[in-house]
Amino acid sequence: MSEDAPKVLFEITEKHLNTGLRAFPVGTCWTSKVDPMEGVSYVGRSVKDLAKLEPEAVVFLLHNKHLPSDEELAAFKADLASRATVDPAVINFLKGLPKQGHPMEWFLAGLNLLGMTGKTNDFQEDALNLLARTPEVIAAIFRIRSGWGEPIASQPELGLVENFVHMLGVPGGDTEALTKLLRTFYILHMDHGGGNLSTFSGKAVASGLADIYASMGAAMAGLYGPRHGRANQDCLNFVKTVGSSDPADIERFIRDALANKRLIYGFGHAVLRAEDPRATIQYALGEEICPNDDLFRTAANMRTVAVKVLQENPKIANPYPNVDAVSGTLLNASGLTDSDYYTLLFGWSRVVGISAQIVDERLNFRGGKGVAIYRCKFIAENQ
Repeated sequence: MSEDAPKVLFEITEKHLNTGLRAFPVGTCWTSKVDPMEGVSYVGRSVKDLAKLEPEAVVFLLHNKHLPSDEELAAFKADLASRATVDPAVINFLKGLPKQGHPMEWFLAGLNLLGMTGKTNDFQEDALNLLARTPEVIAAIFRIRSGWGEPIASQPELGLVENFVHMLGVPGGDTEALTKLLRTFYILHMDHGGGNLSTFSGKAVASGLADIYASMGAAMAGLYGPRHGRANQDCLNFVKTVGSSDPADIERFIRDALANKRLIYGFGHAVLRAEDPRATIQYALGEEICPNDDLFRTAANMRTVAVKVLQENPKIANPYPNVDAVSGTLLNASGLTDSDYYTLLFGWSRVVGISAQIVDERLNFRGGKGVAIYRCKFIAENQ
């Protein structure tokens, strides 16, 4: 075969149809990779090595494909701060939304409003504007929908995460613990390969040359679905139902759940075959910020007990904790007790990676021509 002949990467047979494109190679991704044993890496760097960096440095990495120098980081922080101006019409509109709407539905409205009030029609500029302005919109959603009071004025010079915590103004919250947690949470959730539902949806819409705000709205609509972005909410509720941090009680609970064919939330992963490093990082963080919290102690003990029980079943390829196993418990312990908002926080972080991938596909791939409009083939049947 000629050296110029195309490689056969995947042989498609009839059994692959109607499987949600699972494992189909359809493109390349420059921002992140998920290795079965090593977990997630951003631009070739493990999240284990990135988790304690400045969040803005990791944002810079995903968008520029290298870590910034001290001078580059300072300039990037200043640039993001200069972009963090949200039109007052956006916040005023949010005040009129129905409280029964889910926080993610509010976020979808907010993204549309950001596009209507601040769009430049330059993918790169709009991507940076979007991630700089998203914290104020999300903080306003928390405060307005939860009845915490008027939105708090932005102070972008504080930094992306620090300003976000400032604007949240969580009543009775532990600001120091929440800031430490969200700095890590933000980095760990920024990106996860190119083919997950939310990322792929956003890139597919952008391939039709919809602006980045509309494209991100599509991505967040995908994240909103219970099969994708609500896992940490489900995990927290699962931990709450255990009712005890005693390992013996936890083991009885896990065995009963399995016997009754109930899901064990927070364990297993479609790709990983070892404990998710993002979970490992968060367990360690929990021991720092909330070691005596009852729910955290339950989640921490489940880490050992659930794995032991699940390993007894040879059909289970990955019995280990994933990123969602403990994140909801940590958010709850830090004062964010309404789990309906957890997907919103996931979206806040994922905006970074999805926007970087959209910019790559629109401006950088195929020698600058961009990825062609997505149009996969479906086989006509019964016609």
